[in-house]
Amino acid sequence: MDKRTILAVTLSLIVLIGWSYFFQRKPAQHAPASTPAAQSPLKPETLPETPAGAGAAAEDTPVKPPPPPEYPVTKDARAREIIVETDLYRAVISTQGAIVTSWQLKDFKDSDGRPVMLLKRPGVIPPLGIIFESGDRNLPQKVIYSADTKNIILSEQGMTEGELTLVYRDQSMYISKKFVFRNDSYDVDFYVKTVNTPSYLLPIGTGFGIFDKEGRQGSHQGPVILSDSDKTEFTEKSDNKYFPEGIRWIAQEDQYFTAALIPLGRIEGAEFWKDGASPEIALRLKPGEHNFIFYAGPKEYDRLKQLNAGLEHIIDFGWFSIVAMPLFWVLKFFYKYLGNYGWAIILLTILVRVPFIPILHKSQQSMKKMQKLQPLMAELKEKYKKDPQRLQKETMLLYKKHKVNPVGGCLPLLLQIPVFIALYNVLLKAIELRGAPFILWITDLSAKDPYYVLPIVMGLSMVIQQKMTPTAMDPKQAKIMMLMPVVFTFMFLTFPAGLVIYWLVNNILGIIQQYYANKKAA
Repeated sequence: MDKRTILAVTLSLIVLIGWSYFFQRKPAQHAPASTPAAQSPLKPETLPETPAGAGAAAEDTPVKPPPPPEYPVTKDARAREIIVETDLYRAVISTQGAIVTSWQLKDFKDSDGRPVMLLKRPGVIPPLGIIFESGDRNLPQKVIYSADTKNIILSEQGMTEGELTLVYRDQSMYISKKFVFRNDSYDVDFYVKTVNTPSYLLPIGTGFGIFDKEGRQGSHQGPVILSDSDKTEFTEKSDNKYFPEGIRWIAQEDQYFTAALIPLGRIEGAEFWKDGASPEIALRLKPGEHNFIFYAGPKEYDRLKQLNAGLEHIIDFGWFSIVAMPLFWVLKFFYKYLGNYGWAIILLTILVRVPFIPILHKSQQSMKKMQKLQPLMAELKEKYKKDPQRLQKETMLLYKKHKVNPVGGCLPLLLQIPVFIALYNVLLKAIELRGAPFILWITDLSAKDPYYVLPIVMGLSMVIQQKMTPTAMDPKQAKIMMLMPVVFTFMFLTFPAGLVIYWLVNNILGIIQQYYANKKAA
């Protein structure tokens, strides 16, 4: 394998790993949709206020009849908080605006050992707070709703399901929101009904579903939508966007958690906009009855898949997801029997290495032959140093005569790149590894080694492997290539410990195979 080939493969690997880790994958940027004014992306604070005395309808709109008499006028004068507690989460819903004000996950802990808070307080746009598209846009968030129950404590009451209905009615309109909670599930049945109201937006809420405010490198944080089969991620730099149809779900996400809203019937569309520095996404709805699935919890593939709404596609395993998904399933299979994701990663690494053994063996043989041809190649370089074209021709004839493939040594590396990138994404984004311990000081396989022991040992294993591997490079080139372990060591210092374990074990297996190849060739 000549110098150019080695450098090309090495640099390709560095670029792939470095880009995937040090830079977030930039979401598709969209120009503002060229829709009619009534369907343009709508920023809530720019909505026109209704003149005094005009109510929720425009001045030239005929007065609609009041809602049916079975809807009593709302009498609650004070807002109160309703606590909903299940085995999985603790939520707080306020009767002012009928919005979610807190959402705490019991089975997941932060760095201080406290339950993860997916929502500590409502942001600029409150979760599930209705925003009118005309009139007093914030009216539904200002008024007090009547609630049909007090606290719902399913985890203590032995109940599997609980309902909460919040209703607001005045002389001209009616708004109701109904939640159906289940004790063993993060998904909530959610119903909205409005009578005599303008069209409105139903947002996820600013920051709801985002626990890790800083975000992990290589993972998206912010609004995301699945329209038909096209998933679009947004950031603060994204342009406003309107989606008129095909909406399967909208969500806010970070690396491991999400809050999502899945419409179960016809809606008018969805919109993304920025309220200051806060990107927001919402569904657009007309008055009437609408049903949804609301999910606020971990991005666990099996749970999301069971919703049968395509929400599992929010877990993005990157370019090589077709390779990543089988690796993910096998990893979970091993964990089921081993009970430790660290050992499951080691076993998976061995399994992944097996198919490459014959290819790696041929690569080692090719590199041995290239090493033996070094003296002859040096003679050719000296003889035709003033004639590069003739040198190239004679070199290829030399390869052909001795049946040597100059790219044979780099083929295994090229074949392993998709596997490495796929496994990297699995170990980076699978919530199953979040907080999963291995042994000794490795208490979280999704976080970096706190003492940098694994990256340093991994770097040393690369040095050993390089020294054992035959090379067709001259001594000066070989010394330059010896810098690669240093470069990789620094890159891996902040990588998840699980990924470093994979790379270290892979290097150890390579050293063992190279030892036997060298011994056989001696």
